[in-house]
Amino acid sequence: MTLTLHNYFRSSTSTRLRIALNLKGLAYDYKGYALLEKQHKSEAFLARNPAGLVPVLELDDGTHLTQSMAIIEYLDETHPEPPLLPADARGRARVRSLAGMIACDLHPLNNLRVLQYLDREFGQGDDGKAKWFRHWVKEAFDPLEVMLATSSQTGVFCHGDTPGIADICLYAQVWNNRRFKIETDSYPTIARIFGRLDKIDAFARAAPPRQPDAA
Repeated sequence: MTLTLHNYFRSSTSTRLRIALNLKGLAYDYKGYALLEKQHKSEAFLARNPAGLVPVLELDDGTHLTQSMAIIEYLDETHPEPPLLPADARGRARVRSLAGMIACDLHPLNNLRVLQYLDREFGQGDDGKAKWFRHWVKEAFDPLEVMLATSSQTGVFCHGDTPGIADICLYAQVWNNRRFKIETDSYPTIARIFGRLDKIDAFARAAPPRQPDAA
């Protein structure tokens, strides 16, 4: 199976998908797009995803899959080892909830097009955008830290001792936070989990600075 990943090195949603592909042991062709140069708005890219968003996973039959969380669950269904969701329904609900705090509550407020809109329409420069970004990280990470620190279901990773979808989202978001000088000092449980994840090859190879278009 030939897979092509249309993505951007610094996009946290792209980082999520790179991790999932690595964990599943799936090779892929890397296609990078410079978002600041609006390469994702080209006619060719919009034919793959009319929303003009990365990542897009292109399958060998020409199918284009969009939305990182949907693609990750597709990969988990079609390549079930190693599983990215727990076997029990309650465990799956918890992991999806933790992941959703980042993927649904936080990321949509802090992605590139929102930050650009703040600048374009409301005159928010770098300082204003950074203040916005940090506010919404705190809104998500404060309760996330409590939930992880106080649950008996938290183990080495977000849920037990095997990394899954919640860890994928957490790892990608912490890298995104670093662009705005947000450290994990106030979040010891998140920091501990991130540190363990960063020692796993599938995660480390997916990190933004290690991508071919990061140079």
